Parts: sequence; structure tokens; C-alpha cells
Amino acid sequence: MLRKVTVGLALLLLLAAVGFYLLTIPQRLDATAIAAPGSGVAARGERIFWAGGCASCHAAAGAKGADRLWLGGRVLETPFGAFQAPNISPDKAQGIGGWSLGDFANAMQRGVDPDGQHLYPAFPYTSYIKMTKGDVADLHAYLLTLPPVATASPETQLAFPLNIRRGIGLWKLFYRGDDRPVVTAKPGESAAVAAGRYLVEGPGHCAQCHTARGLNGLGGLDTTAWLAGAPNPEGKGRVPNITPHASGIADWSAKDIAEYLKTGFTPDFDSVGGAMVEVQENMARLSDDDRAAIAAYLKAIPAVPTATLGETDK
Repeated sequence: MLRKVTVGLALLLLLAAVGFYLLTIPQRLDATAIAAPGSGVAARGERIFWAGGCASCHAAAGAKGADRLWLGGRVLETPFGAFQAPNISPDKAQGIGGWSLGDFANAMQRGVDPDGQHLYPAFPYTSYIKMTKGDVADLHAYLLTLPPVATASPETQLAFPLNIRRGIGLWKLFYRGDDRPVVTAKPGESAAVAAGRYLVEGPGHCAQCHTARGLNGLGGLDTTAWLAGAPNPEGKGRVPNITPHASGIADWSAKDIAEYLKTGFTPDFDSVGGAMVEVQENMARLSDDDRAAIAAYLKAIPAVPTATLGETDK
């Protein structure tokens, strides 16, 4: 009897292991979802670089001016542990200089590196999945024009079970998302709102900080509270509600929002602070039309009270 139980348990464990293996196989992009090699234009990619905030995680903390283009990676401190943002400079040994466009696109939109390992969702591929393949190609082309940094990135060090990268495959089954918009277009929607939707939901990945998550922060974004504020992912304070609700930015006009993104000054002449400082510096590099589009989208999305998050504004 004991032997039968032991054999049965062994078979269950084997089936569980096989199931885990099959369910967590890294899924790459179909070839048709990747732009043609060499099609990227670096001049266009610079816009996506700033819209995507690449320097905010991949340049040295506190870097200013030209130093923000030295993309050796920094450590991101979170309640789950310290995530090491990798070197994404064009150095062939330590950066992405040896990556093909396909390698880059799969990292950006599937969270899979060239070695076939899952990338942690601290890298916002769940937003970048909404980018066009042309913009991904342009960004890749631009990154290859930047200064190579020959500094090796340390491995991300997390506690068990978060250190098992293969397990990210299970997370992706539920939370990787797709290229469909979160806030669907309304009849008669302006071109500015549509352009803002793409920038905010895609390369700008604003929801990664401004939207709460389920399952104590381990789950996907709670789209019912889209951009309605959330705990700070780095563990201190909270990120504000930026919907057109009274507990958000209802009293800000579209012009106010665009001006804030350009100058860092609020309508009350307060100045940007915290992690938003670098975001604002990135947004200041965009065109007036891009900032106006972001503002138009933020005024058009559903107004959601911060209270729906079970918290109060501070």
C-alpha cells in the first residue's frame, strides 16, 4: 500500500513538473510582428526613447544632461527586492550591441531575453506590448547610436521563490496583457486623444506607477481603477490619481497638464517632486503636440475616485 502511495505521489510530482515546464515556456513574437531588419530610423527612435523613460531606469541615478545617455543600468529598490536594470548601451559584450532587432523586440514586447529567459515585469513589457513594431525598430536603431558602456550588470538578487525566473511564465499567463487599448475609443474621438492613448498606455507606461495592482501588488494592473493612483512601487508614499476625478486632477485643464509636463510646474506654481522629476524631464523632451495629446487623453479617460483603491490621498 505504501509503495502504491509513493508511486502515485511521484507520478503527481512528475506531472506537475511537466505541466509547469510546458506552461512556462517563453513565448516569442511571431516573425510578422517584428519590423524588417534595418528598417528602424534613429531620429524617430529618440522620441520613443524619451516617451518610454529609458534613462530613468537605465542611466545612473541623478544623471543629468548627456550623462543620461550612458545606459549602464541602475538598481531599483522595491518591496520585493532589488531589481538590477541591465546595461542597454550598444556595447557588444555587456550591453545590447550584439542583439538583433528580433532579440530586442522580444525583450520589449514579450519579456524574453536572447537566451530565452523570462524578464522580470519590473521592466514594463506589459505596456510596451502595445507599441507598434515600427516604433520598436526605431527605438532599437536609436539605442545603437548611444555611447557604449563596458560595465557588466550584476544579477538581480531576489529571495525564493521570486528568484526562479521560470515562474514568471506563470505570471505572464494571467498578466502579460495584449495590444488592445485599455480605454476604448469613443465615437467622434479626436486624433489628439488617440495619440495620447498610444503614448500613455504604450511607450509612456504611465499605468505601471499610477494604477494599483491586485493580489497585494503581485498581480496585473487593476484596469477598473485605471490611473487612479497606487502605492509607490519603490515603497515610500503613494503615486497620485491622474484621472479627471475630484480626488485626481479634475481641476487641471488640458493646458495645465501639458504645461506641467513641459516645465514641471503645477497650476498652483508648485514644482514636480519625487520620482516624477525624471519622468517630467523625459516628457519635456517631447514635442508640444505629444504633450498636448497626453493631456487630451488624461482628460478623456473615466474619472475614478482614489477611494476605490481602499486608500486615502495623502
